[in-house]
Amino acid sequence: MTLTVFVVLAAAVCVFAASLFFILPELIERRVNRVRQRAPYTASEAAQALHATLEIADLHADSLLWGRSLLKRSARGHVDVPRLIEGRVALQVFSMPTQIPHRIEINHADPDSDVTLRLALSQRWPFSTWRSKTARALYHAERLHQMAESSHGKLDVIRTANDLAAFLERKRETPEIIAGLLAIEGAHALDGDLSNIDVLFDAGYRMMAPTHFTDNDIGGSSAGVEKIGLTEKGREMIRRMEAKRMIVDLAHASAKTIQDVLGMATKAVLVSHTGVRGTADNNRNLSDEEVRGVARTGGLIGIGYWKTASGGDDAEAVAQAIRYAANLVGAEHIALGSDFDGGVAEPFDATGLVRITAALLAAGFMNEEIRLIMGENVLRFLRQNLP
Repeated sequence: MTLTVFVVLAAAVCVFAASLFFILPELIERRVNRVRQRAPYTASEAAQALHATLEIADLHADSLLWGRSLLKRSARGHVDVPRLIEGRVALQVFSMPTQIPHRIEINHADPDSDVTLRLALSQRWPFSTWRSKTARALYHAERLHQMAESSHGKLDVIRTANDLAAFLERKRETPEIIAGLLAIEGAHALDGDLSNIDVLFDAGYRMMAPTHFTDNDIGGSSAGVEKIGLTEKGREMIRRMEAKRMIVDLAHASAKTIQDVLGMATKAVLVSHTGVRGTADNNRNLSDEEVRGVARTGGLIGIGYWKTASGGDDAEAVAQAIRYAANLVGAEHIALGSDFDGGVAEPFDATGLVRITAALLAAGFMNEEIRLIMGENVLRFLRQNLP
C-alpha cells in the first residue's frame, strides 16, 4: 500500500468515525425513546370534543437531554413544541438528569458509570460540562431559554406564579403556545455543594429531586445500592429548597427517603413521574401509604405512561393506574407524568394525549375530574407553590 493510499484510507476512517460520533445521540435516541404506535391517533367524538377544551400539563420530560431543537417537529423521540401544541399541552416540565448510569435495573443501577458524559462529548457540550454536573444543568437551562427567545412567542419559560398567570392569560388569546418549567432530576447536579441550589434557582430551575438512579450524599434512590434515607445534608437541602419555594420531587427516591421527606416537609411535595404498586408492583412505584402521604402535604402524583409505571403498554393501563391512585386520595391529587424522552418506550408521542382522555372517560371519570387530572391540578399546584 502506498503512502498516499494509506493517508486517504486513514482520512476516510477518521471522517467516518467522526460522523458516527456526532450522530450517536440520534442513534441512541431512536433506539431508547421509541413509540409503540405512530401517529395519527384516533379517539371517540366525545373524547375529542372534551380534549379540545382541556388545559393539559405534564410533570416530566427529558427532552433537553438529546440535543434536538425543540422548536422543530422531529421524527424521533416524543416531544417538541409543535407536537406539544398539537396534543393541546399548555405546560411541560422539562427535567434535566445530570448523571445516568450505564446499566439500570428497577432494583439496582451501576453507581460508578455515567452515560451523560458520552452525550456531552458527542453533542459538543461546553468543556465545563465534562466534569461538572452543575455546569450540565446550567448549560441546558440556557438552551431552553435560548429556544424560548427564538420561538417567536411559541414557548415561554415560567419562573414565578405571576409568569404562569400572564402566560395563561396570553394563551386565551393565542392558543397555540406552550409554557416550559425547568426541573432537576437528582441532586447530583449540586456537585456536592448545597450553595448550588441558589445557582440553579437563579438559572430558572424550580423543581428538584433528591436522587435519580443512584444513591448520593443527599439520600437514597429506589435503584440505589443501599437505598438509604435522607442524610443530614439531605435534610438541609430540603430546608433550603422550601425556603426558596423550590418544589421537592420524590420521583426515583427510596422508600426511606420518601418517608424522611414526608416526615419533615412543611410545603407540598410531588412525585413527577411514577406508578402505583396497586397496578404495577415494583420497587420504582409508590405504595398506598406513600400515595396518601404525598397527598396529605397537598401534593401531586404524576402517573407515567411507560410499562414499569403503568403496568401496560397503552393508555388504558395509564387510566387504570390513575383510577387506582384516585380511589386512594381523590382526583385532585393526580396528574400526568409521562417520562417522555426518558429512555423508555411510550404508547404514543405528545400528539396522542387524546388517548388518555378517551381512556379516562372509559374508566368512568367525570369530565371535571378529567380536567383536573389532565392539567388543572398541576396549574393550581404551581400557582400555589411557585415563588
